[in-house]
Amino acid sequence: MQVDEEFDHVNIDHADGVAHVRLARPDAHNALDVDTAIDLKDALAATTTASDVRCVVLEGEGSAFCSGADLAAFEGDETDQRRLDAVATRLHAAVRALATSAVPTVTAVNGVAAGGGFGLALAGDLVLAHESARFEYSYPRVGLSGDAGATWFLPRLVGMRRAREFLLLDEPASATDAVDMGLATEVVDADDWTGRIDAVATDLAAGPTKAYGAAKKLMNRSYERTLNTQLTAEKDAIGALARTDDYAAGYEAFFTKEQPTFRGE
Repeated sequence: MQVDEEFDHVNIDHADGVAHVRLARPDAHNALDVDTAIDLKDALAATTTASDVRCVVLEGEGSAFCSGADLAAFEGDETDQRRLDAVATRLHAAVRALATSAVPTVTAVNGVAAGGGFGLALAGDLVLAHESARFEYSYPRVGLSGDAGATWFLPRLVGMRRAREFLLLDEPASATDAVDMGLATEVVDADDWTGRIDAVATDLAAGPTKAYGAAKKLMNRSYERTLNTQLTAEKDAIGALARTDDYAAGYEAFFTKEQPTFRGE
């Protein structure tokens, strides 16, 4: 699968080590039907593993990030079990790609992130929230529980007590609220939106990609390990990074007091 592959419901722009993946159903608030979920899964699989991509940004076209499952494509009865399974299976592959990618990922939440879009937004390493962004759990409104990693990310980001508040009260969080409680990284003014996304992505793409990937892997597995096991994994990872060109560049720059040039190698 190639980064420049074209999809019906997702657009990809790729330049200078940064891949922008954009959900492209603005008239439907970027809701996820099966075809859109397949496109998103495939687009993120391609961009997060491409050798010439060092940062992936996920965005939504129009006024929404992602409003979750496209309920207009459902029936509202037991036959929806297979439809929910089909969407969730593909969406969960997309969430895994974002959360476990060896390169940094950014979710740029430009409007509502609800249902499946809520968990998708939280899967990024950095979450930029447009000043108009809204984070909505939303599943209880239609009698459902949650997917897209929402029940995994929430307690880890905000604590179990606050996570259950999201579940039971289902009150939207503004961009400012999301940052205050740890769901998002920063609030970005409308006038600075595009520029801030580009600046963050460019900075990440110029960083020590292999070191980022190793640190992400260590953090992702820390919850399942004892401290001793984690310390051993840290020792092995940092030692392996001594063989990279980026370490050599960073080491030299440390003593010359210059800015290192990292190439992700």
